[in-house]
Amino acid sequence: MISLLQIPCGAHVLDLCCGVGRHSLELARRGFKVTAVDRTKLYLDKARERAEAEGLELEFVQEDMRSFSRRCGFDAIVNLYTSFGYFEDMEEDRQVVKNVHSSLRAGGPFLIEMMGKEVLARIFVERGWREEEGVITLEERKVTRNWSWCENRWVAIKGDERREFRISHRLYSAIELSGLLRDCGFSQAEVYGDLEGNPYDHTAKRLVIRATK
Repeated sequence: MISLLQIPCGAHVLDLCCGVGRHSLELARRGFKVTAVDRTKLYLDKARERAEAEGLELEFVQEDMRSFSRRCGFDAIVNLYTSFGYFEDMEEDRQVVKNVHSSLRAGGPFLIEMMGKEVLARIFVERGWREEEGVITLEERKVTRNWSWCENRWVAIKGDERREFRISHRLYSAIELSGLLRDCGFSQAEVYGDLEGNPYDHTAKRLVIRATK
């Protein structure tokens, strides 16, 4: 990720939709100045607790990605692990990208990483299951709206306890997402098939785009 960003140590990086801080903390460990934004307080509390335990200094901000913007405030911005495309109205996705563009300094990169539509079409399995640390997770996936939306249902079972989760999100192809980035002001959008910078072709594992302001 750092190699794709091509930024020097000490640069100010925004981790947009940081979750529990997996990427934010690693960036801070490597000497970057990090602002971590998420709308979920529980996630931020966990990330802050881990940062304090390691003596890491990060800025944590609780705010929705549709409203967070800090004009020319960052050298680079990352949005990782399919943390984009959860809004019913596509114009809200567009607003997020506009916020990102406004928040970057001139020439700054935006790195976005997700499951691309082309990759999903190649590996799609309607149902599956996995077991980890005594928890059995059943997964059900359904592609809808002419391959523009994916509905996910997860059932987690541990002993006698059962919990169910539903998550839905928009599916983007490489051309659709790079087009959205350019429409919102980015001068270029380089597409890769993983964070190692391999081509986005029939062997791609993820959809990764490095867009430049």
